[in-house]
Amino acid sequence: MKSVRIGDRHIGDGHPCYIIAEACDNHLGNMETAKEMARQSKLAGADAVKYQHHLPDEEMLRDGVPMSDNFNMPLYEFLKLYALTLDQHSELKRYCDEIGITYLCTPFSKKAALEINDLVPAFKIGSGELTDIPSLKVIAGLGKPMIISTGMSLIEEIDETVAALQPLNDQLVLMNCTSEYPPKYEDLNLNVIRTMMDRYNVPVGHSDHSPDIYSCFGAVTLGAKVIEKHLILDKKQPGPDQSVSIEPFELYMLADGIRKIEAALGNEKKINKLEKPIRVWARRSIVTLADIPGGTVLTEDLIWTKRPGTGVEAKHLDSFLGKKVKKDLKKDYLIQWDDIE
Repeated sequence: MKSVRIGDRHIGDGHPCYIIAEACDNHLGNMETAKEMARQSKLAGADAVKYQHHLPDEEMLRDGVPMSDNFNMPLYEFLKLYALTLDQHSELKRYCDEIGITYLCTPFSKKAALEINDLVPAFKIGSGELTDIPSLKVIAGLGKPMIISTGMSLIEEIDETVAALQPLNDQLVLMNCTSEYPPKYEDLNLNVIRTMMDRYNVPVGHSDHSPDIYSCFGAVTLGAKVIEKHLILDKKQPGPDQSVSIEPFELYMLADGIRKIEAALGNEKKINKLEKPIRVWARRSIVTLADIPGGTVLTEDLIWTKRPGTGVEAKHLDSFLGKKVKKDLKKDYLIQWDDIE
């Protein structure tokens, strides 16, 4: 699998999972809130915080766009009210650089991508744009990594997009995603992560819209190299992404849990250093159950297995049964090989 590099971080086999805090539009256009989301993301241990660049007239018609259940007003009107300007994105990029977290941004049109090109080290592509191959080919031609979500799509549609983009840009990351807000857990299909890894031979991640962090942990154990999770400063705040967002303390738990899971994903079965002293007392040895006169034939009534494991290992019990002891043995004695004839 080819790894992809974003800034000083590699994404792929052998590298830590790349954690993206998705600020989306939960800032509601307030720059202080947007900056605080970046600060909290950094404190929580995320690698990047991601915003969205909307130019409503470039990405949609003013009328005729069906309402979504997670919006209480037409999307066009919402974006006109709350979308960040290019100058605000530039200010956020400078702030992220100051505090040491990577600034990312999702463009929702060709023009939006061109406008933020100088600000981002990589492009995040939303699920709605997966099949906008004309725009994606323009973005691919800019030569930066592309993290592409695959919600509400068929595998054949992903095939078409990958086939169209790879000749132009081989720095692709695919994100398993379910575009429900929030999703049914039965619809998450986390094993698709492995399917995409095998099918496309690119890093695969998981963009999560569930209201908690558990499915993200599952994704990491399945090999996800990127986790993207919506962030909100306070779940009491209304907004279209409120129901699929987590608060900063949950983001900290997510990042901390991912790093612990990664540390736990070894595949070598061995006796670890800290297990060795426990092994000594926890394992069983062959022990006498009564005083045994010399010359007695050993039976299960006379010897069995007990802790500690400092004597003859329990697996050798059958080798002692039916044998005579050479000398008198006391009860609770760790019998040895040279005690039998």
